[in-house]
Amino acid sequence: MPVASPLYPVGLVVAGRRCLVVGGGSVAARKIAGLLACGAAVTVVAPEAHTAIGILARDGTLAAIAGPPLDVQLRPYRPGEAAGYRLVITATGDPEVDELVHRDAEAAGVWVNCADDAGNCTFVLPAVHRDGAVTVAVATGGASPALARWLRTQVATALGPGIAILAELLDGARRRLHDHGASTEAIDWQAVLEGQLPALVRSGRIDDARRLLAEVVDAALAHPSPDP
Repeated sequence: MPVASPLYPVGLVVAGRRCLVVGGGSVAARKIAGLLACGAAVTVVAPEAHTAIGILARDGTLAAIAGPPLDVQLRPYRPGEAAGYRLVITATGDPEVDELVHRDAEAAGVWVNCADDAGNCTFVLPAVHRDGAVTVAVATGGASPALARWLRTQVATALGPGIAILAELLDGARRRLHDHGASTEAIDWQAVLEGQLPALVRSGRIDDARRLLAEVVDAALAHPSPDP
């Protein structure tokens, strides 16, 4: 069953924060990889974790760890231990264990996701596309993960290449405004993005894109908008 209430979308900063994954199979491997990619301090608890570790080794996830090391503990989940983490994911495939983890996390006020059991989740994991600073996430509240993945792919294809560079250029423009004490609201960013800028980036004309943004910022600094 999907989540009954509307989802409140957020982007969690988990870098350096303790996160627990209970389970050692292929589903757990995907959850572990996602957390590690965001720099989380991940602890894995499972009687056996060779499947998950094998997957993470083959796909390069383990070699790419740049943050805290992965802590793998080969043992059953201990009642109450979910309370020691900021975020918990359980993916054991054992309803009794997953329910215990869920109850412990709820009692401790810890956000918990139970794989394939949206009814026992306080957060859901969307299908994600990342390109530099840009993250696109699509969720169906557990109704259809396949649909979420399909929609994610459609959005990523529609965005095309260069979104990370576009975000970097826009960030630079906003920082320049801040450095001059100007508000970022001095520019109609929607109009900028509906103009030539995205096409310049997609075609690899980065210097032209940078010059265009510089002209936009120069104009805003030369003619600041009056305070409302």
